[in-house]
Amino acid sequence: MKIQSPVYYGDYLQLPKILSAQVTESGKHGKPAHDETLFIIIHQTYELWFKQILHELDSVRVSLQQPFVPSTELSVVQSRLERVTAIQQILIDQITVMETMTTLDFMEFRDYLVPASGFQSLQFRLIEATLGIKPEHRMEVEKQFFTSRLKAEDRATLEATEARVSIFELIQAWLERMPFSHFGDFNFWGEYSRAVEKMLAQDREIISTNPILDERTLTIELKNLDLSRESFNTLLDATRFAEWKTSGKVRLSQSAHLSAVFIYLYRDYPALQMPFRILNSLVEVDEKFTTWRYRHAIMVQRILGTKIGTGGSSGHDYLKSTTERNRAFVDFFNLATFLIPKEMTPKLPKEIRDQLDIVYDNFRT
Repeated sequence: MKIQSPVYYGDYLQLPKILSAQVTESGKHGKPAHDETLFIIIHQTYELWFKQILHELDSVRVSLQQPFVPSTELSVVQSRLERVTAIQQILIDQITVMETMTTLDFMEFRDYLVPASGFQSLQFRLIEATLGIKPEHRMEVEKQFFTSRLKAEDRATLEATEARVSIFELIQAWLERMPFSHFGDFNFWGEYSRAVEKMLAQDREIISTNPILDERTLTIELKNLDLSRESFNTLLDATRFAEWKTSGKVRLSQSAHLSAVFIYLYRDYPALQMPFRILNSLVEVDEKFTTWRYRHAIMVQRILGTKIGTGGSSGHDYLKSTTERNRAFVDFFNLATFLIPKEMTPKLPKEIRDQLDIVYDNFRT
């Protein structure tokens, strides 16, 4: 290795630049507010972590764009997603620090911030778009605020990212390419349907013979069971599934759904363990951003009450409404709907098990 000139810690991290970046608006007006420094540092830290999340997600997107994703590359994808969820936990925990600021503390400098708002966090919007939240998935009020609150160059950057293929779309294509459940003459989904009917019949028997259920509760339970049957039937019927997709009940294609269900049912096989972990990590990414949004909404209500936000939104009410709506991987949460008990899961033929397993029998003498 070529010897280079010594690297100094502060210079490497550009600390003079970073540590001089906390310029308070209240100080500019001759009324420095103590808690504004905390407010700035918290949000600057968020943006640094957003930058790292984008760095990880962009690498995931590059990996998944390959026509064939090798198993070794899947391991890299999984490790990057795990890093993202670890960072997300830090984002959630930072809210605890922010909550040490009271309403009166915030009011000392709040008016100086108008009309700046979290709406204008370009990086967070880029994260959402990279994951798969596109304009058509947003509330109308969000679209209006993006148009009116973002600078023209930031809007252009966001629109360019929204136009690129998202991780949701890449995961869907990856699932659609998977050969699982398509094995020659073996009709897996026929076997699965019979197992589902057996499970539902047992459930109906349990409900119908339950002595503690009154007539009203019994009717509700049986109706819910019929709805479950409808869900299973729709999963396996291309026409009905297409109607689900058109109505917005699902985003994933039917073939991607089927591959994902197969992965979840047989996740213990070595060939499916990494795909399962990736899908599970995407669920966790959605869950942690949902948790972060919710904690943020509660914090805003605690500090602002029902006041409007500095950017002109309805504050707490708006933030709460985005908590559930802005999620890219809800379909993976709902896969639990289509799972059946292990003892009822169709047994795969040996040649299929051998493809999914590590066949130690080959080494026996």
